[in-house]
Amino acid sequence: MRYMLLGPMLRWLGRLSYPRLFAVTAALFALTLVVPDPIPLVDELLLGLGTLLLARVKRNDAPASDGRPPIDGQARRQR
Repeated sequence: MRYMLLGPMLRWLGRLSYPRLFAVTAALFALTLVVPDPIPLVDELLLGLGTLLLARVKRNDAPASDGRPPIDGQARRQR
């Protein structure tokens, strides 16, 4: 029974943008801190939301550009 409710809810929450998903997760976490177990399955829902948040974190692996053009040429290994 719990998976019949949790799956569709996480799918719906997975379609939210990152700021809204973070706000829902933070509000649910704060509610859980104030009132212990206010909603059944809230622990599983928070774990799923945390997973969705971590999946949405974007890395910026591009090197920082200081305005100079890249150096043209070829690299050779010295022996």
